[in-house]
Amino acid sequence: MKRSVRYAFLLAAMTVVLFGCAAETRYKTLSFFFDGVPPPVSDKPAPEKVGNTEVLDTNQKIKYREHGPYAARLCEGCHMAGTNRLLLPVGQLCFKCHQLDLSKKFVHGPIAAGGCTVCHSPHGSQYPFYLVSESKDFCLHCHNKEDIMKREVHRTAEVGCTVCHDAHSSNKRYMLK
Repeated sequence: MKRSVRYAFLLAAMTVVLFGCAAETRYKTLSFFFDGVPPPVSDKPAPEKVGNTEVLDTNQKIKYREHGPYAARLCEGCHMAGTNRLLLPVGQLCFKCHQLDLSKKFVHGPIAAGGCTVCHSPHGSQYPFYLVSESKDFCLHCHNKEDIMKREVHRTAEVGCTVCHDAHSSNKRYMLK
């Protein structure tokens, strides 16, 4: 009898956490216990940085999109049944579905190391291509801005990095397209 009472209490507690709490509370609770819990969907406008100041573009709404397998709740396509453990290392797992030509002369470091999740979120994102953060200046999370700005072409460029550079691989030096 004690066991059934314990399970009933656990079931009631999980029901409250999953369905009775605000999205932010539910996210904090679940992410404490599990890795990879997607953040709650928000309709607030995304802040944009201009210099050191954050500016809100009120025309732009945050729209969280889920990655196909995650949206379809096909967890066992990537995870071992009933666990959070991956079936394969991340790089190999991503290539089960995604095709990239890695036979090119230059391969971006995170891709070569199987680190797709350095740049992309496997469950979903509010950013294009399931990036983990805003694409404007995204490359500067890893690449030193001072080193990049030493080249004249970068000082005058008003476009994103991927207009000229391929983020995955290239036959040209500096990952040029």
